[in-house]
Amino acid sequence: MSEQQRAGAPGRLYGVGLGPGDPSLMTVRAVEVIAEADVVAYHSARHGRSIARSIAAAHIRPDHVEEALVYPVTTETTDHPGGYRGALEEFYAEAAARLAAHLDAGRTVAVLAEGDPLFYGSYMHMHKRLADRYPTEVVPGVTSVSAAAARLGTPLVEGEEVLTILPGTLPEEELTARLAATDSAVVMKLGRTFPAVRRAFEASGRLPEARYVERATMAGERTGDLAGTDPGSVPYFAVAVLPSRIDAPRPAPAPGSPAHPDSPALGSSAPDSPAPGSSAPASPAPDASAPDAKTGSGEVVVVGTGPAGPLWLTPETRGALAAADDLVGYTTYLDRVPVRPGQRRHGSDNKVESERAEFALDLARRGHRVAVVSGGDPGVFAMATAVLEVASQDAYADVPVRVLPGVTAANAAAARAGAPLGHDYATLSLSDRLKPWEVIAERLRAAASADLVIALYNPGSRSRTWQVGKARDLLLEHRSPDTPVVLGRDVGGPAESVRTVRLADLDPAEVDMRTVLIVGSSQTRWVRRGGGEEIVWTPRRYPEA
Repeated sequence: MSEQQRAGAPGRLYGVGLGPGDPSLMTVRAVEVIAEADVVAYHSARHGRSIARSIAAAHIRPDHVEEALVYPVTTETTDHPGGYRGALEEFYAEAAARLAAHLDAGRTVAVLAEGDPLFYGSYMHMHKRLADRYPTEVVPGVTSVSAAAARLGTPLVEGEEVLTILPGTLPEEELTARLAATDSAVVMKLGRTFPAVRRAFEASGRLPEARYVERATMAGERTGDLAGTDPGSVPYFAVAVLPSRIDAPRPAPAPGSPAHPDSPALGSSAPDSPAPGSSAPASPAPDASAPDAKTGSGEVVVVGTGPAGPLWLTPETRGALAAADDLVGYTTYLDRVPVRPGQRRHGSDNKVESERAEFALDLARRGHRVAVVSGGDPGVFAMATAVLEVASQDAYADVPVRVLPGVTAANAAAARAGAPLGHDYATLSLSDRLKPWEVIAERLRAAASADLVIALYNPGSRSRTWQVGKARDLLLEHRSPDTPVVLGRDVGGPAESVRTVRLADLDPAEVDMRTVLIVGSSQTRWVRRGGGEEIVWTPRRYPEA
């Protein structure tokens, strides 16, 4: 009889982590708790065999009361009136009641759990139903994630890398997005989900890096490359692993991939050393006669970082930035990207777009994976055009180039203000550095006479101070003085300012290169709501003539 039984007090509940399968990986505390317990409970499928019990078998005595918690279903096929979830809820309630009866009688109950009890474990369903009613202790255990990494013998995460743990039951597109965005990952619960998981790895571009671990530390353990794993052989107790990228070997180059020996000359090729335009001097460019050390097939990916920091990055862009050997871009935009060991950063000022593009393409031609970093969306007044223009030359015809979308400054400012871009709109740049003012004025008149909402980029700078006033006066020839104009400055950044003024009151002195202007149409509404909040929106329905 336990001390609790003698005192008439309720028993103690333990969630006991047993580790990944090898009994020798049980903790000392787990062994102690099982030895002290009156009742040992464990989950199993209908066949009655319990992996948890088999791990702890050497520590279960004949005088232990055993409670086998047998799942009524293990797939979503059931005739229960509440469906799969209803069947499980009923089972968990009944199992918790059985354990509560022991606890009420003063017995100590140890619920065994493979891995860690609160990590995708069955124990947690008992914990949520009982821990607020009885004294409870959770004994942590070695997870299958740690066991898989140990069996692969490769670092899982290092430095500032981020580890993402995913259930294979997620929708395939969600898996793809998360795999593309993270540094390292472990996908659990494979079995019947394996074909979709493999497709997600392939779609995210991570399949060449992915490893496979089955029954880590248990009998029948198997490891290998995920790409070569037979889908029909994959059990539930298997995981897919993306190990650390730091110092990891590159995938082998595809047949015929370019590996040109010419050396680019824009900036540094040493890891983490800045290039021209950055705050420190660049290292010399590599010897053009030396063969390149890269072994993979090169490519250029042009990415947009959105209007500000990491919150605006898409998962696809995060993945491309993490996978790159080299980052090339305007230093201000490069500073938004976290520093990663082994990556080379080649910064420059904002007036050498063609040179940046050629430099990036030369790196890719030598076998480097290059991310050209742009602000906003790279295809909207940004680097994608410059890269594609140079990539159209015969010398770079075989270099793969991809453009990934980003959140534009206009979209960001519009969202902060409400929905001024809710109907047809035009996007124009007021910069006359690459086109004459006469062309800009003609396009402004055309957009204004067509009654389009107009998003104005590059409205002014220290060297261009008169364009905003000229544009305002031109627009007033076609628009009411009361037309709302959204001024979005540094949207998403520390100095964010979004406000709305009348077109007639637009002051050029309040506009700079970090500002985007959104000029409403005749239908755009500027409304003050009950709490004093101002919103700007353009109806989707346009009145008939």
